[in-house]
Amino acid sequence: MTTYIVVTDAARARVFARDAGVLNEIEDLAHPESREHTGDLRTGGKGEAGGGGGPNLRQTGNDDATSEKHAMFFAKEVADYLKNARSQGKADSFVIVAAPKFLGQLRDKMDSNTRDMVIKELDKDLSKASKEQIAEALGYA
Repeated sequence: MTTYIVVTDAARARVFARDAGVLNEIEDLAHPESREHTGDLRTGGKGEAGGGGGPNLRQTGNDDATSEKHAMFFAKEVADYLKNARSQGKADSFVIVAAPKFLGQLRDKMDSNTRDMVIKELDKDLSKASKEQIAEALGYA
């Protein structure tokens, strides 16, 4: 039996396969837009005013909404990756380790068949942790 362990935050997902007690990293998905400054993500670049010689003004708006939008795009991408792994028979079960807010977003984007294969969740950001730290946090060490 192969378990896919997805360790993710809103910008990066590391996918590990655990088979016969051995944990191997098999994929590294990235969403660099989630790491950029919100003003740089919107149309208009850094939000500079159009008039010459005037002060540079930041665009107004809800920075959280832009970050949230990119997190939701990435959650959909990760959910689609899991759905494809499920439908291709690559994994028998899933373990999700995610930053708390992103875990909720990922749950919302997973289809019910994929969601039913999730055997464990850990609401912790271990996206930058070593393989050994992840195995220890999941009780596999």
